[in-house]
This record gives sequence, structure tokens and C-alpha cells, in this order.
Amino acid sequence: MNLSYLLKGLSTVKVLVIGDLMLDHYIWGNVHRISPEAPVPIVQVNKDTYTAGGAANVAINLSNLGVKTRLMGHCTADEAGKKLLGILADKDVKYLLPELLFQAPTIVKTRVIVHSQQLCRIDREDTRECYTIDAAPDFEKMLSLALADVDAVIVSDYAKGVISQSLLDSILKIARDIPGLLVAVDPKPARRLSFSGVGLLTPNRSEALALAELPELAPEEKYPLEKICKRIHEIYNPEILIVTLGADGMAISHRGEVVEHLPTVARQVFDVSGAGDTVIATLTAALASGANAAQAARLANAAAGCVVAHVGTAPVNYNELEDWLLKADMDYQSI
Repeated sequence: MNLSYLLKGLSTVKVLVIGDLMLDHYIWGNVHRISPEAPVPIVQVNKDTYTAGGAANVAINLSNLGVKTRLMGHCTADEAGKKLLGILADKDVKYLLPELLFQAPTIVKTRVIVHSQQLCRIDREDTRECYTIDAAPDFEKMLSLALADVDAVIVSDYAKGVISQSLLDSILKIARDIPGLLVAVDPKPARRLSFSGVGLLTPNRSEALALAELPELAPEEKYPLEKICKRIHEIYNPEILIVTLGADGMAISHRGEVVEHLPTVARQVFDVSGAGDTVIATLTAALASGANAAQAARLANAAAGCVVAHVGTAPVNYNELEDWLLKADMDYQSI
């Protein structure tokens, strides 16, 4: 299938994203001197920018790809929450819990960027227990209605509290009764949650090692990709496993066997922030549109190559990706 044709076909897909919502705040400035008060740089601020982060960034990526996108997560009617909801509305992402705006503060990640380099990050968030959403009245009914109206659901876990075992159990239980519904999970292995039998699992290099329950590698050790994929399939039995490997591209695994290893297509890398969000969004949308795993992975690989060329959390841009596919001659019609 021609990848440009596949990209155009994503407009027929509907996806629900469930996960940890964040507002990404960037302070951009320059440093010309060190503070006389302490040995730290003085940042002369030029501008502030705001983007959607976490699961909200997954949703923005989907919308930018032309996908009809719904979103569930914890958002509060504070200043940050209103700003985040405004960003989502501008991108035609439908937030499904407006009547359940919660009490804990909206999560904000503030990054100070100097000369295209991140100087520090400042986090504003409450404890994990404050960000659950499935205890809300009539939540399971709302979840059932939302899942019945989409082609796929993405569980985007940033370990902030939205994704709990009870929520995962509800999603998987409802999904079993909806023919053809794809359940995709971007995991956080430290949570030790059970999500056996999902349609798509997309850990990165370190997450895959943890999911496989293998010890940390020594610096000189080779990454045991085949062993990791086999172990993950034994433990979690995903229909499709795609391990993102950073500069080494991504690997496609089926039934415990690595069936293909795609090299990265990134031309230049400024910032990998949000690349995982782009990958799971593109993979899920492509698979839900009817693409096979190889086609979906190639499109996601190209999309990730686009976003890492930007500083900060940057969702995929449709026109940029379309141009990338044409210029790179990535028309894998023989797949």
C-alpha cells in the first residue's frame, strides 16, 4: 500500500484516547550572565508557549493526522485546565468529561529552554490518587458509549493516576463485546498493571526490558531484542508488539518472533519529547484504517522522524509528513 494513500485514509477513523492529561509550558530565553546570588544562570525570557502533553498530545497527534478524536482524562477548571481545553478544542479534539471537571490541579510541566537546550523542568501536580477518573458517577456508562462509537482506543499511561487496574479492566471488559475494536496500550511497566491480550503494545527500549522482567543491562551488553519480545508475548500476549528503539528505529514482533526491524528515518534529532505519543497515535490510526503491522509501522516511523526534528513537544504535522513521504520515496507498494 502507498503510504501517502494510507495517510489520506486516516480521516475515516475514530479513536478514543484515555490517559494522563498534561499542559506543557515552555519558557524560551537566553543566558548572558551568572546570578550574583548563586552560581546559576539568569534567563532573560523571550516568550512563553503552551502545548498539550501526555495523553492530550496523543490526541493532538491523532487530530493532526485527520482522525476523529475523543479524549478522556483528568482536567480541572483551573487556569491550566482551561488553557489545555482551549488547545484541544482548537484542534477539534472532543473532551468527553466536561461535566466532571475534577478537583486536583491540572498537571503542568514547565520547561526552560535556552539556545534550543532544556535548562530545567518544573512540575506541578498532586499525588497519583487524586487523578483517578473511573470513580466518577456513571463513568462506566459513559465509557461504554464512548467505546461503542470508535474504531480504536489508546490507553496512554504516564503513571500519574488516571490509568488504574480497575479502569483497564473496564476497558478490556467492554471492548470484548465490541467486534473489531482495537485496544492499544502505551505502558508504564513500573505500575505492574495487567493488560493481557491487547491488540497493540508499544513500549520503548527500557520499558520493553522491564515488561519482559529482565534485569538492567551492563553498558557492554547487547540489547536482547528477540528474548525480550518472546518474554513479553509470554506474559502479556499482545496481538501486535512494536518496540521503539530510538536511534535504532523500531521492531515489529508477532507471537514472540521479531518479524521486521525498521531503521530510523530521522534526518536530524533535536528533541525526542513526544515521539512515543506520535508513534502510538499513528500506529493505532493506521491499523484501525485497515493497514497491516508493517505498513502502520512504516508510517509511524516516518511520523516520528518528523517530530524529533523539532524542539519541544511537537505533534506530527500532516503537511510535513505528507511532504516527507513524497521526498523520501517511502511508497512501499510491494508490502
